Amino acid sequence: MAQAAAIIRIHEGSGKAVWPLGARAVSHIGSACAIEGTGDFTPEDLHLVRRQFPGQYATLDGDVITAWPPASP
Repeated sequence: MAQAAAIIRIHEGSGKAVWPLGARAVSHIGSACAIEGTGDFTPEDLHLVRRQFPGQYATLDGDVITAWPPASP
């Protein structure tokens, strides 16, 4: 189940985004986006984040999902 971005701590805005239920913080570092969880994320959570960032590579590392910047041409 996903939750609205307003329920979790967000360092930089993305008010219409939907994040995994266990998300506790979303932060942006340059063009990358890191989603921190209260516990380990699932592959379904990774899929949800990938839909938020089409064209970007997203990785899952336990309790952190990172959407990396698009590749440079």
